[in-house]
Amino acid sequence: MADRNGIMSVIIVGGGAAGISAAISASKNGADTLLVESGSSIGGDLFSGMPLLGTYTSLGNQCVHGILDEIIDTCNMIDPRAYIGPVCDWRTVYGLCIKPEILCLGINSLLRKYCVKLLLNSMVTGVNSANGTVTSLRIATQGGKITTISCDAVVDASGGGNITAMAGGEILAGDENRNFQPVSLVFRMANVQFEPLLRFIRDNPEEALLAENPVLKKKRAEAAMALYNSGYPYVAISANGKVLGQAIKTGAMHPCTAAFVTPTSILLEEVCLNATRIGGIDCTDEFTVSATLPELAGQVANTARFFKERIPGFENASISSIAHRVGVRETGRIKGEYTLSQSDVIEAVKHTDVIARGCHHVDIHGAGTAQVRIPVKDGQSYDIPFRCLIPLGLKNVIAAGRCISSDRGANGSLRVMGTCIATGQAAGMAAAILSRENKKDFRSIKVNEITEYSIR
Repeated sequence: MADRNGIMSVIIVGGGAAGISAAISASKNGADTLLVESGSSIGGDLFSGMPLLGTYTSLGNQCVHGILDEIIDTCNMIDPRAYIGPVCDWRTVYGLCIKPEILCLGINSLLRKYCVKLLLNSMVTGVNSANGTVTSLRIATQGGKITTISCDAVVDASGGGNITAMAGGEILAGDENRNFQPVSLVFRMANVQFEPLLRFIRDNPEEALLAENPVLKKKRAEAAMALYNSGYPYVAISANGKVLGQAIKTGAMHPCTAAFVTPTSILLEEVCLNATRIGGIDCTDEFTVSATLPELAGQVANTARFFKERIPGFENASISSIAHRVGVRETGRIKGEYTLSQSDVIEAVKHTDVIARGCHHVDIHGAGTAQVRIPVKDGQSYDIPFRCLIPLGLKNVIAAGRCISSDRGANGSLRVMGTCIATGQAAGMAAAILSRENKKDFRSIKVNEITEYSIR
C-alpha cells in the first residue's frame, strides 16, 4: 500500500467491473497499481448475480477475451459447479452466468496474484494538475485523513467521469434534458424449481420476451421450446403478458418492462431477479439516489411475493440475497477524442484503433414499462476505438467503463459489465505502458500494444 503522500505508477478510481479489470491489467503489465474504491468492498454490480452481458454476441460468439478468460479459468478452479456459462434467453442476448460468491473469490484471487493494492472506504476529493496532466490525487479516507498520492497515470473508472471532471474535462449526463435511466435493486431467490418455470413459459410463450432478434431465426413458440430444452431459467417475464401485466394494472406489482430472471446456482436452485425500478430522478445526485433505497427494498419484497404467488416454480422459493447497493444504470460520460454513436453500435461499425468490442443491444430503460431495445446488426460485435477512452484536453487520464465517450444510445449498450471489463482491460494496459515508457500523453501510445492479447 502506498504511504501517505506516496507515489504510485497507476491509480485506478472505481472498484466496479471496469476498475477491477483495469487494475489487474495495469498490474500484470508491470505497473505499481492502486485501486481506490469509495465502498467497503470492490465489485460494484459484479457480485449481485446479474449476468455478464456484452461478453457473447447474439449468435453466441465470445467477443471479450484476456482478463475475462482468466476470471473464468480461476472461478472454474475454485468451484467448477459455479460456472453456468453463456446462456441464451432466446430473446436477443447470451448472458455469462457465474455464481456471484465464486466470482468474488476468483476476482480477489487475481487481485492477489497480480499484487494490486487496494484502498477501500476512500474518496478522491480533488486532483493536482497542470496543462492537462494530473500529477497527484487527494484522497479522503473514512477516518477523515487526507492523503496525497502522486502517479504517472489515472484511470477514471468512477462510472460518471468524476476524475475527468475534477481535472477539467467535459462531462455529458443523461439525455439532452438530463433524464436518466431508472435505478434498481436486484435480489436473488433460492429453492426455485426450474422445470415448472420453464414449462410455464413453454406453454405460455406470450408471457415472456422472446424472439426479438431476427438472427435467432425462431418464432416465439419455437424460442419458448428452445428455452425449455436448455434447462436454464434465463428469461424475462413480460409486462405485456397477462400475469405480470394484470398485476401491474391492479397495483399488485409496480410498473416495469419485465422481470428479468437469471440463473445463479444450479446446486442451490437459485436465480437473480431484476424487476425493481424507480425513474424520474437525477442519478448524479447522491441524496436523490440514496432516498430511493427504502422504496426499492419494498419493491423487492413485493416482487418476491408476486413470484411466489403467481409464477410456477417459485411456490417454495425464498429470498437468499439482496444487492448491497442501489443499481445505477446511467450518470455521466466523458467528452473524448471520439464519441461512439448509436449508429456505430447497431451497424456493427469497425475502427482502425479498436481496443475493445461490444455486442449488447442498445438498451435504454425508461420510466414505468418503457424500454428501448435495438439489436446489433446481424448478431455481430462493434468496435470501441481507443479515442473513446481519452478525454479532450487531458493527457494522462484515461476513462474506462460506462463513462467512456459515447452518445446516449451507444452508452445504453456499452454500460454492461462485460464491455466494462473489456474497456477497463484496455485502459489498464495503456496506463501501464504510459508509466513504463515514461510517456506523457495517452495519444502517443500505439494501439497494437494494447490489443496484443485482448482482441481476436
